[in-house]
Amino acid sequence: MAIPFDLVIFDCDGVLVDSEPLALRVCLDLGAELGWPLTEGEVVDRFLGRSERAVQEQIAERLGAEKAARWGEEYQRRLALLIDTELTEVDGVTEALDALTVPLNCIASSGSHEKMRHTLGRTGLRERFDGRIFSAGEVARGKPEPDLFLHAAARMGVDPARCAVVEDSQYGVRAARAAGMYAFGYAGGLTPADWLAGPDTTVFDDMRKLPALLSGR
Repeated sequence: MAIPFDLVIFDCDGVLVDSEPLALRVCLDLGAELGWPLTEGEVVDRFLGRSERAVQEQIAERLGAEKAARWGEEYQRRLALLIDTELTEVDGVTEALDALTVPLNCIASSGSHEKMRHTLGRTGLRERFDGRIFSAGEVARGKPEPDLFLHAAARMGVDPARCAVVEDSQYGVRAARAAGMYAFGYAGGLTPADWLAGPDTTVFDDMRKLPALLSGR
């Protein structure tokens, strides 16, 4: 592990805010309604950690452009309602953020800025990252390509080799490795631990353990 780190790059959904179970419910419902019945595992495998653009492309390929557009509109509407009524932060994340000793941190997420304003605002985490939030919409290629993490590191002025990435999806940890960064795969959510494991990666299941892991203790 390349330590000490100068920058921690956090994913948002499933790492800071516990939105992935809500998104899963909406996708399962929409799949059943629009003609693409999916299992929980299929949703996690196909969609979790991918950009909205990449997800829409998959849906359009399977169901056609018209149904993909309906899916996208309904997904945004239904998820927004669940965020307003049920969203919480990931268990232990406030304690982890309070205990961090790495000099810099930021967010780099497949989600849009609009979505992150909503989710981070609802959980009270937004002010912790003001001015340091980056979206896949800012780069040509989303995860698992390295573009977003390299963009975040460049904006923060940190060498990629000195960056740690905290991710909960297989596409996120793959993007971190491709960017030459060390990955911390959070297995306390929907993604199985073995999907996150790999080179230059530490898998953990309790967000409270993150500060010690980052410091190498």
